[in-house]
Amino acid sequence: MNKIEKLTLIEGNFSFDEAKEILINMYSSKINFHTTQNLSSQERFGKDDEMAQKRIPLLRKEMKKLEEILLEAKAKNKKLVVNSEINISLLED
Repeated sequence: MNKIEKLTLIEGNFSFDEAKEILINMYSSKINFHTTQNLSSQERFGKDDEMAQKRIPLLRKEMKKLEEILLEAKAKNKKLVVNSEINISLLED
């Protein structure tokens, strides 16, 4: 793989409940991943995982923004258009 590969993760129109379930679960999963990474680093090396320590607050901040967007959609009885793409490439050493 010499280029960036693009994968579609989410694509569609979603109700408040659908969007909430999909997106909150994604953010929660990422937060849990970094929390586990940090705990593992503490156990194995006696120190925090620096990347996890940076990512957790950023993800929580983004999740707060997401919750505001979701509440606005619910209040206005609107669907949400959600598109998410993952770009993957190989990192050269």
